[in-house]
Amino acid sequence: MKDVFKALADESRRHLLDQLRQKDGQTLNEIREGLKMTRQAASKHLAILEQANLVICVPAGRSKLHYLNAVPLQEIVDRWVSEFSQIQTRTLMQFKDELENKK
Repeated sequence: MKDVFKALADESRRHLLDQLRQKDGQTLNEIREGLKMTRQAASKHLAILEQANLVICVPAGRSKLHYLNAVPLQEIVDRWVSEFSQIQTRTLMQFKDELENKK
């Protein structure tokens, strides 16, 4: 999970993930379109995302197609976000009950 947080800490890598979220299965050049990033920089960022298992690369002839892997993100949601939302929901329900009982 440390690699996922490290990968997500960089704004450029988040933009690359956004590109893949909009259209999965892109080549390096397709991902770079609209981003002010050299091929070398994009390749470096994609390698970090791949190491964190956020991107999966599939060979396609002379190039590679890049796919977003949302599983590590879902694991973060399951471990961190959902736990906090359950606490908030429980607290709001208790508050609602208290207000209704005061009437």
